[in-house]
Amino acid sequence: MAEPYSVRVTVRGYETDVQGHLNQAVYINYAEHARWSLLQAAGITQAGLVGRGVGPVALETTIRYKRELLAGDEVEVTCEFEWGGGKTFRIRQEIRKADGTVAAEITAVGGLLNLRERKLIAEPDTVFKELAADPSPFGL
Repeated sequence: MAEPYSVRVTVRGYETDVQGHLNQAVYINYAEHARWSLLQAAGITQAGLVGRGVGPVALETTIRYKRELLAGDEVEVTCEFEWGGGKTFRIRQEIRKADGTVAAEITAVGGLLNLRERKLIAEPDTVFKELAADPSPFGL
């Protein structure tokens, strides 16, 4: 199996809380950054999505915090899409420290919204495949 798509991020001081830990909300920002980077790597832009009349939506996000992150830490944020059919898909992500230690596990359920009808599209993997210049980052 291929390695999951990933991006590197450096924890910035202004992202930390009073204890010096990465603020909980920033984990979601890092996960979202990795997701949009994956779309970009596949050749999908926000303009392309809007032009097609669709947009990705988050339906559920769960974060499991495993190790603290501090300002200056270099991390890798992974992103893997799982397709099961139907209107939704699952995204599995990890935030790993430079030494490989998993700092957080993030799982999300998403969908692709028809922007005019405001309803989820059936088989979003098909639409992503059609929009992508290279669908391989999606595992398609």
